[in-house]
Amino acid sequence: MSILKEFKEFAIKGNAVDMAVGIVIGAGFGKIISSLVADVIMPPIGILVGGVDFTKLAVTLKEAEDKVPAVTLNYGNFIQSTVDFTIIAFAIFMVVKLLNKLKKEEVAAPAPEPGPSKEELLLTEIRDLLKEKNKQDIS
Repeated sequence: MSILKEFKEFAIKGNAVDMAVGIVIGAGFGKIISSLVADVIMPPIGILVGGVDFTKLAVTLKEAEDKVPAVTLNYGNFIQSTVDFTIIAFAIFMVVKLLNKLKKEEVAAPAPEPGPSKEELLLTEIRDLLKEKNKQDIS
């Protein structure tokens, strides 16, 4: 099998397409959540803790010398990323929980029980005819 044919089969499979769509939507969703955290949630939290901008929190390990910049430990960026991750994880959890609930509702309605097959109906007819014939023979 040629590589092009294999790639075509892989790319057309539903899982690959679903995964690609999920990645694109996830990237966009991540940007929205990052903006929500940075622009909406963190400013009030910064005010509550004394006007601190978390992204600017850092510890200087070595001061700047001449043209060499200072070496800093930017723990504020870590705090910001942790808050971003927590909110994104919670939002994804809520979406998955909603989807699972919708799936359970679909599965909850059981399919009607199928009736007897054609063969069973035919055999039942034959049985009933034989019973009637036996009753007539006995009488």
